[in-house]
Amino acid sequence: MINNTIARRYAKALVQLGSEGGLIDRFRDELAVIDGLFSANAELRAAFANPAITLEQKKEIMKELVAKAKSSELVANFLLLLVDKNRVAFLDQIVQTYEKLADEQSGVIRPVITTAFDLDPAQVTAIQGALEKQTGKKVVPQVTVDSGLLGGVITQIGDIAYDSSVKTQLKRIQDILQKG
Repeated sequence: MINNTIARRYAKALVQLGSEGGLIDRFRDELAVIDGLFSANAELRAAFANPAITLEQKKEIMKELVAKAKSSELVANFLLLLVDKNRVAFLDQIVQTYEKLADEQSGVIRPVITTAFDLDPAQVTAIQGALEKQTGKKVVPQVTVDSGLLGGVITQIGDIAYDSSVKTQLKRIQDILQKG
């Protein structure tokens, strides 16, 4: 719980900074690159967790990462602040929280659309349009395929699921028949 509080505090500050300059999406991209470097490299994560490595050495490592990723000065300063405050271990959570807060700030939702078969682009666009009309927000869908559905679509938006799959409809019919 405390980790979420820490991540939220840092992410919220960066979202506010990004929204003032219209840089929310740019910050998202830059953070994703740095987070990807940390996720892919266990030695890098271990270096920042190692108390034998000095703060100055950690700052130099972060400066090299920032230069390699071509991050903006604001994101670079933010990442160096994480090093100063010994919060680099929370980077993954901070990035995830940043993405959620940035989406809220920008009026974007990212539903997960699960279907039994691959959808063609026109079908995805139709679903996207219907969701945009219903929610009043910009929709960036993530489409997945689950062959166990038999047919239909399940759309998950945060905690809300719209389930119009054949599998669920058959289950409802079965429940009605069993109850009499």
